[in-house]
Amino acid sequence: MAVPKRKHSNARTGSRRSHHRIPAIQLTYCPNCSTRVPTHSVCPSCGFYMGRVVNPVQEKK
Repeated sequence: MAVPKRKHSNARTGSRRSHHRIPAIQLTYCPNCSTRVPTHSVCPSCGFYMGRVVNPVQEKK
């Protein structure tokens, strides 16, 4: 079985792992209530998605 002859440096390991980061979530504004919402998801405050109310939200008492 093959065994590495020398240890990889920290710089080499870090440059290999440079693409392993988690991308930031893209946020847009809801066209109905102007709340920050992740893209391609229903607005949690008003239930608006793709020009219509998909999930009606009940008023809090």
